[in-house]
Amino acid sequence: MQLNSFAINLTSEHPDRLLAFYRDTVGLASRKEMGDGALALGDATLFIDGHSEVHGAAKEPQRVLINFFVPDLKTEQSRLETAGVKFVRREGKEYWGGTISTFLDPDGNYCQLIEYKP
Repeated sequence: MQLNSFAINLTSEHPDRLLAFYRDTVGLASRKEMGDGALALGDATLFIDGHSEVHGAAKEPQRVLINFFVPDLKTEQSRLETAGVKFVRREGKEYWGGTISTFLDPDGNYCQLIEYKP
């Protein structure tokens, strides 16, 4: 498969709240040229939108993990915790050498900060 770009659609019963979280709290830059609900994930795009079949919190938050590779996990985790973000896992060491902290977005989706320094 040859790709021109990559995007993830994250739908919510409350897309405005979810968009504000990823843009203002997590700190993802808006990608206005892609639309009001588009955020930059490096070279990829995260689209936040509503969906008529989505209601309530994520029922299986582990099914899709949104991973943010960061150079300094402790600093990012502290910044997010200060902003009121709830972490369900803190600085777990992985067998492959990475460190992961997992937090929840407003819909209960799992997001992970990952620091990997091989």
